[in-house]
Amino acid sequence: QVQLVESGGGLVQPGGSLRLSCASSGFTLDYYVIGWFRQAPGKEREGVACISSSDGSTIYADSVKGRFTISRDNAKNTVYLQMNRVKPEDTAVYYCAPTCVLSDVDYWGQGTQVTVSS
Repeated sequence: QVQLVESGGGLVQPGGSLRLSCASSGFTLDYYVIGWFRQAPGKEREGVACISSSDGSTIYADSVKGRFTISRDNAKNTVYLQMNRVKPEDTAVYYCAPTCVLSDVDYWGQGTQVTVSS
């Protein structure tokens, strides 16, 4: 199975920016659809953004549309989630997975914590 490692989380002030990374040491990520998901305290895990393997098309949850951008750097075998104009409600553990469908994920990495607070 494809194992991914998330990084880049941290503490950021409301309105600030953060870039998350999703990498794999054993798999070429440009062959895979990659989705970002998040789970806030006391809430269900939800999809945030997804990028296709073919034409780079993207989809976003309404809550992040216009603020977050998902992208690939195939040379670095990494998928990014650029988070701009963050809000306290973006506070969550963020995960990436080789699918856009939450129910299709059978393995979750350790995730990366994002905390938006002043």
